[in-house]
Amino acid sequence: MGRTVDYYFVPQSPWTYLGHARFAELLRETGASVRVLPMDLGRIFPISGGLPLPKRAPQRQSYRLLELRRFSEALDIPLHPEPQFFPVAGDPAARLITAVAQHDGDGAAMRLTGAVLTAVWAQQRDIASLDVLAQLLTETGLHEERLAQSQQPDVQARYDAQTQAAIDLNVFGAPSYVIDGELFWGQDRLDFVARKLRA
Repeated sequence: MGRTVDYYFVPQSPWTYLGHARFAELLRETGASVRVLPMDLGRIFPISGGLPLPKRAPQRQSYRLLELRRFSEALDIPLHPEPQFFPVAGDPAARLITAVAQHDGDGAAMRLTGAVLTAVWAQQRDIASLDVLAQLLTETGLHEERLAQSQQPDVQARYDAQTQAAIDLNVFGAPSYVIDGELFWGQDRLDFVARKLRA
């Protein structure tokens, strides 16, 4: 039986975007399964030493933009380092992905996650907009009722539980991949994820 990767992320993360397609391909290559687990970094940062982007030192913000351009070019993945709709609230999209995972499975949630990330970083769309989220459901062939379901208390409870699980695993940033309790942080650690899955 193949391994399972617990995939913790926020849907507005450029680093998650840069790694998502490669991660999905790695899952296909290795036959590993995935649990798609959006989390709330707003709850995690205060207890892990992280800071929201606007509160980071100017030199850190500047270097982040440099690295985004480097990775975009190196990976040949289109990316606007400063997209029109960013910073953007990720909770509505995170709850929608959570609802899709619950009702349609993790494969569908992976597909929607890819579309949401692309919407922010390549297409400059506002993923906090319910209209945009509805469009993304249609574009990925998913049921439109998932949007209403994503606003129900049971989905919020699941989202909260995913965030608490991330905290319990010492996750502190996105994307994070957890295999057999071992944490791998960042899309630039996917080589190590591959080694673990192929071992």
